[in-house]
Amino acid sequence: MMKNIKRFSAVAFIGVFLLILNSCDDNSELFTISDPTAPTLVELSFTDLELDAVNTNNPAITLNWGEANYEQQASINYAIQFSKDEAFTAPIVAATTTGRTTITLSVSEVNAAAGNAGLNPFEWAKLYARVVSSLGTQNSVTSASNTIEFNVYPYFNYTFDDYFLVGNGVAPGWDNASANQNPPLFRDESDSNLFYYTGLIKNDDPTNADKSGGRFKVLESTGNWQPQWGDSRDEGSDAYSESGDIAGNPGTQSGDPGRFGVATTGFYTFTIDFAAKKYTLVPFDATGITSPNSLTIQGSSTADVTMNSLAFDGHLWYARNVRLIPGDVKFTTGAGASWGSSSSFSGVATAGGDAIPVIVEDDYDVWFNDLTGRYILIPINL
Repeated sequence: MMKNIKRFSAVAFIGVFLLILNSCDDNSELFTISDPTAPTLVELSFTDLELDAVNTNNPAITLNWGEANYEQQASINYAIQFSKDEAFTAPIVAATTTGRTTITLSVSEVNAAAGNAGLNPFEWAKLYARVVSSLGTQNSVTSASNTIEFNVYPYFNYTFDDYFLVGNGVAPGWDNASANQNPPLFRDESDSNLFYYTGLIKNDDPTNADKSGGRFKVLESTGNWQPQWGDSRDEGSDAYSESGDIAGNPGTQSGDPGRFGVATTGFYTFTIDFAAKKYTLVPFDATGITSPNSLTIQGSSTADVTMNSLAFDGHLWYARNVRLIPGDVKFTTGAGASWGSSSSFSGVATAGGDAIPVIVEDDYDVWFNDLTGRYILIPINL
């Protein structure tokens, strides 16, 4: 009797195993999705929307739509897209929601979307909106709604961060006060997380045992020690290096980071990526590059403004608290040569280049580097 039970158990186990194996080999589709019915975006009850720069958290617009139909029991994702053209050549996602068919956007959200879509501040322009549906965490099987349009008058939203140097290797020494001309980092014209500084970095005491010479850190605002950025290694363990990781107080930690630095005096290019949290600090060959005798800001945005060269490094030019109105500027030498670019706020000026657009009125600190052509216009009040 016991042998029969054992035999039966073995047969049953084999049967169950074959059933499971067959199930694992089943590659049939769980479900199929036909072409979905797109969501239908309801027209707005107004045509013009002037955005209030004071009450930015107030609701600005409510969008409603008829839900998409995928003929499946699944939650549907919706992305609200804006564009400056009806073809949605470069759409901006202003918000997302799942399982809902209405959303309200604040003044600041619409203003940011309009700016990111390419609309100029303080000008009436058309803004196009649509809703794009999708399924699952991978946002697959998308379907776009009809397009609606309205006129919008955005205010200016300065979305950039600015950074400044402090330390005994650079112009101001270990003094963070703005009157000491803390030179700025120059922001990349297409990547707002990437910054450069090319110039003289001094180490007046290269044989010092504690290697404290030739050092500097990065501040987010002059006159304040935090937020502060430096080498991710603790001070004292931060040997001179041409590359490494960055850390910030309070960006990544509660204590102050280590120091960037060079072992010998010379010209260097410092590059820092705040997204990747990486930096490089490598020698720069300044041989044969001579500075102009004078440099002036000229253009439709201002009367002529004379720039000063930094006493620490004559390749760096600055003009503080310059009132600029919408228009354009160039950097012009006493000999009549000029540098410009088509990029507002920051970029690389070239000889004979385009006039630099000024898109919003404010008081600016303007900096120009004649080693690289890099410039930055930092608004003081925005």
